[in-house]
Amino acid sequence: MATLDWSQCPAVESVPGKVSGAWVFKGTRMPVQTVFLNLEAGMSPKEITEEFDVTLDEIEAVLHFASESLEMPVPNRSE
Repeated sequence: MATLDWSQCPAVESVPGKVSGAWVFKGTRMPVQTVFLNLEAGMSPKEITEEFDVTLDEIEAVLHFASESLEMPVPNRSE
């Protein structure tokens, strides 16, 4: 699976020495990975906002970025 370039997502940041440099939501210490782990565990985005210091808009921005980044290019049929 491709590695995402989170530096292109405006909702997150990586600060050396802050959560070991993990990608976190801007202005927080909440790792982006936490959203994906909790979604995988069955939580809804709304439940995640109630449990953690993150907004629904921030979650949607991360999910949109991941979705757009993982879209597969359409193969060139002329090759």
